[in-house]
Amino acid sequence: MATADDVRRIALSLPEAVEKLAWGMPTFRVGAAGKIFASLDDDDRVMGVKCPQEDRAELIASEPEKFFLREGHDDGYAWMRVRLAALDDDEELHAILADSWRQAAPRRLAGEHPDLGTPPGE
Repeated sequence: MATADDVRRIALSLPEAVEKLAWGMPTFRVGAAGKIFASLDDDDRVMGVKCPQEDRAELIASEPEKFFLREGHDDGYAWMRVRLAALDDDEELHAILADSWRQAAPRRLAGEHPDLGTPPGE
C-alpha cells in the first residue's frame, strides 16, 4: 500500500520536480512553467495524476478499485484519481507518477530522461 510519503518521495525524485501547496493540497510540478503532474487530496489517501481523456475510461473500467474520476471536477480535464491503498508497490506508483510527469514536462526535459520507466535502484 502506497502512502502520501511515498508519493512525495517518488514525485520529488523526478527531474526538476518541486512541491507547491495549492488549494490547500500538496501539488507536484515540473519545469519552469510549473505544470502540475500530481497532487495529493486533502485526506492523503488519493492522488490526482495526468491521464489523457481517451485513456481514462479503459483504466477505470479495468481497475475501478484503483482509478476513478472526481465527478464534476475531473470531467473536462486530462486528469484522474488513484487510490493509494490499491497500489501494489513502489514500482507501480513510480510508473504512474513517471507517466504523469512525462505528460507535464517540457518536451526537452522529457526527451533528456527516456529511462523514467525504471524506478531508481533497479
